[in-house]
Amino acid sequence: MLKITLEVEGMRCGMCETHVNDVVRRVEGVKKVASSHAKGRTKVIAADGVDILRIKAAITAQGYTVGNIQSQPYEKHGLFSRKR
Repeated sequence: MLKITLEVEGMRCGMCETHVNDVVRRVEGVKKVASSHAKGRTKVIAADGVDILRIKAAITAQGYTVGNIQSQPYEKHGLFSRKR
């Protein structure tokens, strides 16, 4: 799993966040997405093989500008997960 953080310019309100979240969710391999217009950021949890450029293209197609993209390994921490 990967945690991908994208800087997204142009989001001005909660509806903008919803538009970005909806198009990112449609990209194959995306598990979870959350956007913040206040921070200008979208965070995505996705499968290892996800195409980050498809995520960027989906956001750009909605009229937003994607800046810096950071990707790092993600390990799920849940109620029943063990500490290693």
